[in-house]
Amino acid sequence: MAQLIQQGAEAKVFALDFYGRPAIAKERFAKTYRHPTLDKKLTSRRVVQEARCLFRCQQAGIDAPAVYHIDDVRNTIYMEHIQGRTVKRALVDGEGDTALAEQLAIKIGKALAALHRIQIIHGDLTTSNLYLRESTDSLVLIDFGLSYHSNLIEDKAVDLYVLERAFLSTHPNSEATFDGIVRAYVKQAQDGKQVLAKLEDVRLRGRKRSMVG
Repeated sequence: MAQLIQQGAEAKVFALDFYGRPAIAKERFAKTYRHPTLDKKLTSRRVVQEARCLFRCQQAGIDAPAVYHIDDVRNTIYMEHIQGRTVKRALVDGEGDTALAEQLAIKIGKALAALHRIQIIHGDLTTSNLYLRESTDSLVLIDFGLSYHSNLIEDKAVDLYVLERAFLSTHPNSEATFDGIVRAYVKQAQDGKQVLAKLEDVRLRGRKRSMVG
């Protein structure tokens, strides 16, 4: 029996059994403020886009939930239910453990470099959307609901900036951890130095917007 475990602005997420495997079903719901025909088209496009990004991650050897089935009538993706804990939980439980923070930073930096190498922008990077797989301790990227394909340096830099803001707002005194993520990213990414330079520009724009209000 499906159990609702999360509801956001775009979708409902249910935990269930899918032919003997623990799974989640992510169901995108209709937006009543949009014209029904347009809404159906946009919602279907987002479901397909998310599934494609997950497939591409699997093909590239990036740890992400395996897709089991796509229901294009109900705009639902059935996928692997990751057993483990979020990076957010790991950092909270291990507060003050610098060795743990360094290890996580390297894993995150490498995973994001691999993701950007196949030209996928996650779009919603937070420590709640990064999991540690229970069986292997591998870093898993989840929730590709806002993901898209892009080879632009700007988009990659913004992806990192979103994660940085998430770190600073959720994990006090985490500047060193994020610096470790950036170092690992630059080492692994094909265009790491360019992305780092653009990240500085994005940060500057963000500070200006904050000052203006």
